[in-house]
This record gives sequence, structure tokens and C-alpha cells, in this order.
Amino acid sequence: MDYNLENKIIDHYKINWNNLPKIETWDNEKINEKISGFKVLEFSPTSERDMWTYATCGMSTLEEENPIELHIFSQTQDKKMVELLTVVAFYHRENNLDLFHTVNFGTPWQGSSKCSYGLISLPYLDGPTLENLYLDSIDENLKFYWLIPIHKDEVEYKKKYGVEELENKFDEKEFNYLDPNRDSVV
Repeated sequence: MDYNLENKIIDHYKINWNNLPKIETWDNEKINEKISGFKVLEFSPTSERDMWTYATCGMSTLEEENPIELHIFSQTQDKKMVELLTVVAFYHRENNLDLFHTVNFGTPWQGSSKCSYGLISLPYLDGPTLENLYLDSIDENLKFYWLIPIHKDEVEYKKKYGVEELENKFDEKEFNYLDPNRDSVV
């Protein structure tokens, strides 16, 4: 990963979340070879953000059609989020994930959670200032999206009725995106 790009990504997160991250990596030789230089940034809770935030750094290459970075929230510090985001980044390099795609985690999000999928969503808690980082080198924005853990039946609902209807269900039920044991909204 280009050192200058890495610094721009880290600075973008720091500015938006007013917090300094701890840099983490997951030790897996095969994956690290495919996504060389990839890191996960761990942001501890602050007075403005009462949750842990884990964010990718180097998930995409700038040669991709739609380069993206992802973040996920947790009510507790959880090193499993480093592994989860690393595996999603690896999958992205093979399958070019984008906004409103879903990804199968292959494991519960946390503990015995029934949320074993992720929905790539707009960063509703942070807005367009986090979503967009303009890069001169590609003359477009690097996109920063929220990876929301969801249930398998919520994935099926999205496929049948569309992402807007699923998000309406999230709003109607006032779902707790930090609760790994939350009930499905459908």
C-alpha cells in the first residue's frame, strides 16, 4: 500500500472521529500476501462516541472501479473485528464489493450472535464528510462505508424487497446496531 495513501486514510478517520487509532493486523500469511499493507484501525470510545470503532485501511487499490473502505462498530473492544474486517477486505479484492452489497461473515459477528452477514451501507452516523475523501491521484472520491452486521433473514428480505425497505425496517424497529444479540427486524 502506498504510504501517502495510508496516511490520507488514517488522517481522514482521525479528523472525522476526533480520535487517534491503534493500528492492528491479523496474522494470516495467505491473506496478508493478497492484501499487502492492509491494516485495521481500532478507535476506542470517546465522550462523543461511546463505542469501539474498527476501520479498514488499504482495503482497496486505487486501480479498482469503486475503491472503498469499511468500518464496523462494537460495544466492547473485540480483536475479532480485526479478523472479520481483514477477511472482508480479502473477499473484496476477489469480488469488488460496493455500496449496499452484503457479505457472509462465515461466523457470528460477535459471540453467539445471529448476525453473520454484513450490509455495506452509507455512514449514516457520520454523513458525507466521512463518506468521501477526494483523491487527486484518481480524480474522484475514495468511499468510506459502514458495515452493518445483519441476520440471514434480513439479507433475504433485502434481496426480495430492496435495501430501502430493509433500512425502513431498521428505522421502524429502532434496531440497536451495537447489540450482537439483537432480534431480526423482519
